[in-house]
Amino acid sequence: MSAFHDRVAVITGGGSGIGRQLALLLAGEGARVGALDLQPAGLEALAAELKGRPVATAVADVTDLAATRQAVSRLEGQLGPPDLLIACAGVGCGTPAESFNAEEINAVLRVNLLGVVNAIDAVLAGMRQRRRGHLVGLSSLASYRGLPLMGAYCASKAGVNALFDSLRLELRPFGVAVTTVCPGWVRTPMTAPLGLPERATMPVESACRVILEAVRRRRPFVAFPPRLAWQLRLLRYLPRPLSDWLASRQMERAKKLMGAS
Repeated sequence: MSAFHDRVAVITGGGSGIGRQLALLLAGEGARVGALDLQPAGLEALAAELKGRPVATAVADVTDLAATRQAVSRLEGQLGPPDLLIACAGVGCGTPAESFNAEEINAVLRVNLLGVVNAIDAVLAGMRQRRRGHLVGLSSLASYRGLPLMGAYCASKAGVNALFDSLRLELRPFGVAVTTVCPGWVRTPMTAPLGLPERATMPVESACRVILEAVRRRRPFVAFPPRLAWQLRLLRYLPRPLSDWLASRQMERAKKLMGAS
């Protein structure tokens, strides 16, 4: 029997991309899936695909703490107390310094970092009281260091890493596991506008299988694909001038790939 059988999994951003695929996989393993998303159309499509399985959906904006709490409470009322939270809701866009805009940067931080905080707030007290649970946060390899044109996105994901590192140590005595997930480029509706060629991206199905295996094993941290993860990890430890030069080179190659696709 699957480790997820009859477990309640709450997934933010569950109407599309990685969140949606994880919802499908978890439902296939017998989990009771509660999907939360800002876009009702994606949730309706997910519910239709999972018809006959224990699934509940709720429309909410994760940047709104009260709305997130209420949505998770509704899901809990239909499915039972959450055993697993997977915080997938996120946005990605370029924030170049030449057009530095605080409103755009704040919007990314609100969804990618504060949205994760709000989702955790909605489930953590119950998990601590029951002395069991699992928090999973979708970060990114972009969290490893600031990359040109992606300052807000990198900062938001680095914040997720730091938050989850802290929570992992504090929540261990309460029986609550914490997993940070750092994928590279994954083929989803969010990355589609970038125009990256297929060879530079990972199919969402493959990425979600990696994520689910890490969750199953309750691993504290997972980063993939391995080669890109090691390249970006190396940038963190090289001398700054060399790290900056290599990061700039990587972004130039990425721009060429986008232009060639």
